[in-house]
Formats: sequence, structure tokens, C-alpha cells
Amino acid sequence: MQMFDLAKPETLGFSAGRLDRIAPFLRQAYLENGKLPMAQLLVARDGQPVHYTRIGTMGEGRGDLRDDALFRIASMTKPVTSIAFMQLVEQCKVALEDPIAKVLPEFAGLGVYNGGGGDVPFAPTRSAGPITFAHLLTHMSGLTYGFQNRTSVDAAYREANLDLASRSLTSDEYARRVAEIPLEFAPGTSWNYSISTDVLGIAVERLSGMALGDYFEQHIFAPLGMADTAFRVADGAAERLVDAYVFRPGKTPRMIDRGPDSKLNGTASFHSGGGGLIGTIADYHRFACMLLGEGTLDGVQIVSPKTMALMTANHLPGGKDLTQMSQSLFSEANNAGTGFGLGFAMVIDPARTLIPSSMGEFYWGGAYSTAFFVDPLEKITMVFMTQVYPSSTYPIRRQLKTLIYSALTRSNA
Repeated sequence: MQMFDLAKPETLGFSAGRLDRIAPFLRQAYLENGKLPMAQLLVARDGQPVHYTRIGTMGEGRGDLRDDALFRIASMTKPVTSIAFMQLVEQCKVALEDPIAKVLPEFAGLGVYNGGGGDVPFAPTRSAGPITFAHLLTHMSGLTYGFQNRTSVDAAYREANLDLASRSLTSDEYARRVAEIPLEFAPGTSWNYSISTDVLGIAVERLSGMALGDYFEQHIFAPLGMADTAFRVADGAAERLVDAYVFRPGKTPRMIDRGPDSKLNGTASFHSGGGGLIGTIADYHRFACMLLGEGTLDGVQIVSPKTMALMTANHLPGGKDLTQMSQSLFSEANNAGTGFGLGFAMVIDPARTLIPSSMGEFYWGGAYSTAFFVDPLEKITMVFMTQVYPSSTYPIRRQLKTLIYSALTRSNA
């Protein structure tokens, strides 16, 4: 039985024949040669599903991929955390321009790296202006990720295990570890993909007085009907969690976390706002449809249209794109023609992206190669699920966008 009630493509301005190219492409280019163990794709217009592909397996020796399979969505957690924080902004419990030290006093006076690291103690830091919540949302905070592998600060993050923080840490312990390491740069002066959204999630906890997962459940997931998304796998659902894999050059990906045996089936003390959620394609489709609906889905308002407009505007200084602002060696975004807002990347110059796209389209992805995008102009949403780390391994996101936009017969542009 088909999981989604699909509309006829022609009624929504798509060519059925061209959409039918997607599944064979995925099968031939990625599944049959072992590059991906599984793939699940949902394309919708005006919130109505128009194409659904489900191919591959749950993992090694585990049978066909289930419609209700659970995936590690990693950095696709970031937009959820960003929406949660903006709900608190709407209630005037906090402001974007507030220094984060008002809520996270550990970060008061944090300075910029000025030498040292490794076996040498950090030198006294250079002074910098305060990190604001806007800096966290835009990844212009001066924080980093250890996997960047560029600087002594990155190395300190790896040593402190900040990228893949232990689920047994507390949020307070995590914040303390981060605040003991100097910033990469003065806040607001550059863009660097980072743990900023993890820190933002801790701020949501302190402002709301709730664990992040509980806040998400009460204020986002339950209202939207996202019953299968959380920071752990629900009791009795372990068989629904797919196996996770890591890319190996010249070889098929290696399985690194078997779903039924994963630690994700247990309770986590630390809820990673930057990358800890597990969920289904159906749930994230509802989240994407809420974003397309300017903060509202099925009569349930999560944030206001003006809040969504602010979040999806380019906040990089001077209207620059990420090629002009980014220090990152890794990111979920294609930098050319791409700006960054409050939790999302967005297209600010479609021609420079060199793929079909719309002005104002916004998106993000996860480290295990999952992805989504929302196109407010064409009213299109896409959610893609698989489970191979890292997301930079294959050009599949660009290919999927090309296939989807190539199937359009009626444009709103």
C-alpha cells in the first residue's frame, strides 16, 4: 500500500513521465552499485505529495526499507531548534540582539584565539564583542566544528568531543566545555559552520525551563502531528531505525551503527539541538509544509509569517554569499549564490548556483546525506532520506533538485 496519497502530477504542474525518471536514476546511480544502502524521497507541491520513492534496505540483512523507517536526521535538527528559539523571541522572552551571556553566562568575555593549542596552553585571547543570538542562528558566532580539521581551535573541539557529544553529558557540562575554548574569530566578522545551534538549543532549555526534546514535543511536534520524531527511538521501535554507514573511497560504505542495537534506542541526557533528532520522512514533510505555509499547517500556527520572512532573509553582511563569508571546509550548502538566514541557507542568486532553483528557496541537510528544501515561489517541498556519512560524498542533492525542477510543466515564476 502506498504510504502517501499522491496527486496526479499533471494537476500540480508536473510531468509524470519526468518524475518517473527519479527512481531509476537513484537505483542505477546509487543503489545497484552499493553507493547508498537505501533512499526515500518525497516531493510535494502546495503541500500535496506528487512523487514518492522508496528503494533499498533497512541495512545489512534487514529486509526492504520500510515506509515508516527512522533516520538520523543530524543537522536537519538545526531548523527545528531555530524555529523553537524564534517562538521564544515572539514571546519577547529573548531578543536576537541579546548577548547570549544573558542566558548562558559561561560565555561572558569569551575571546578570540591568539596562539597555542595542542601541548601548548592557549595564549591569552584577543578581546571580541559579545556573541549574540543572531550570531548563533547565522553561524557567525566564532564557534566551530572539530571536523573542520583546520586550526588548533578545531583540534580542541575534537579533544573535548564537542562534535559528537556524549549523550550522557548534561547541557550545562556541554556549555562549560565550549566556553573554555577560544573563538575562531570575532563574532559577526565571518561565517563558519559550527556547533552554534547546539548552544542555541541549550538557551531554549534555560529560557523555557524544559528539556529540549520536551519543548519540541509540546510546541512543535505534537501540534504538527510529528509523532515519530524525537531525540531517542521510542520503546518498541528499534527495528524501524535504519543502519548507518560511512563512505569508504573505492569501496562500498561500511556499516557503523546497526539500527536495532544503536545507542539511540536509549535515553539521552544531552539533546543536541544541532544534530540529535531521529525521525521519519512523513514527519519532516509536515515540518517542511509548515515552513512553506509561512509558519502554519492545517490551521496550527507555529510561528508568524513575519518571523518566517525574517528567518529566510539573507543575514550575511552586505548581501554577500557564502563564497565571500565562509571559512568552512565543510558545509551543508553549495556556497555560490547562497546566503544564510536564521537557521537556513537560501538561494540569493539562482544563476550562480548553476542548477535550477528559485530566488528565495531555502534548505538544509544532514551529515548522513539527508536533505530538504522549500521553494516558496513554486510551492514545492522535498525531503530526502538515506544514511551515509559524510554528506559531501556524492552530488545527489544537486542531482535530485535537477530532476525535480526538470519535471515541472508549469512555473509560478
